[in-house]
Amino acid sequence: MYHLSSRGYRTIAFDRRGFGRSDQPWTGYDYDTFADDIHQLIEHLQLTDITLVGFSMSGGDVTRYIARHGTSKVAKLALLGSVVPAFVKSDDHPQGIDECVFTGIKAGILKDRAQFLTDFNPIFFGIDIGQKVSSAILNRTMTVAMLASLKATIGCVTAFSMTDFRPDMDKINVPTLAIHGSSDVVAPYEATAKLATQMIADCTVKLYEGAPHGFPVTHTDRLNEDLLEFLQS
Repeated sequence: MYHLSSRGYRTIAFDRRGFGRSDQPWTGYDYDTFADDIHQLIEHLQLTDITLVGFSMSGGDVTRYIARHGTSKVAKLALLGSVVPAFVKSDDHPQGIDECVFTGIKAGILKDRAQFLTDFNPIFFGIDIGQKVSSAILNRTMTVAMLASLKATIGCVTAFSMTDFRPDMDKINVPTLAIHGSSDVVAPYEATAKLATQMIADCTVKLYEGAPHGFPVTHTDRLNEDLLEFLQS
């Protein structure tokens, strides 16, 4: 955000319901509600000519926003390590991840969220495959995660794992940039971005060789320049 703002763009981020400084309601942890939350923010701030950027599960937020609210105020879309178009394995999506994996994630979070996240971070950032991430980044990530509502955390695992965005994809009618790490084991490229780029009419894909799911941290400079180039195109 600082990189783009320093070059004349207005950048806006928000804390998803249940996370950060947002309220922590018991309900609403589904993509229709997430998309409507974005819609309310856009209307409140009277935004137009927007480039929506969604990382990881937020790729679903911005995709569902377009499906529900259209692109009259959206100029471009960027999907970074996104979970769309579908995540869980099914008969018609054999590339997906077994549902039992997500069941195990939720069980681990409920049993000992702090330990689960501590164990998960090296996979998220690719430390286990040689990426270098400071201990301060890991501490910051833990702080953000632990401030979230437990209910929201569990609800989001269900949402991003079980939601099928394939019916939404043909509603994306703006230039789209998909960026993904080739070594992403959290949201594997073959099961997500590779398929998404085939389903979006105007989509450019950039595959970061050897990058993990957390490439916005491990490949910050490259991502900054790619997003800037996309905005300027």
